[in-house]
Amino acid sequence: MQIHVVKSKIHRVKVTGADLNYIGSITIDEDLMDAANIIEGEKIQIVNNNNGERLETYAIPGPRNSGEITLNGAAARKVAKGDILILITYAIMDLEEAKNFKPALVFPNEETNLLN
Repeated sequence: MQIHVVKSKIHRVKVTGADLNYIGSITIDEDLMDAANIIEGEKIQIVNNNNGERLETYAIPGPRNSGEITLNGAAARKVAKGDILILITYAIMDLEEAKNFKPALVFPNEETNLLN
């Protein structure tokens, strides 16, 4: 049996931008992506703490040490600058592997989105 488990989570980051005219995705400071073990193009779930929206898109790296969290394309309609998000990725693995797996949990500074 295989199950879906949390692979990584970036907890409570602030939206820095929303670009409706971009093709799509979420731009994330590459330092945060590295800390959370998220790769470019990886499917990511976005949970908006301000309005309850949940959506999925894919991650693209933003400039390092910028704190950038920008929703692009249609996803830009689901957030406002300053909203607080939780970003989650999942992995599919065997049940026994999942029992010992430890996800990457990242808790950046809530004001700057930078790693402490």
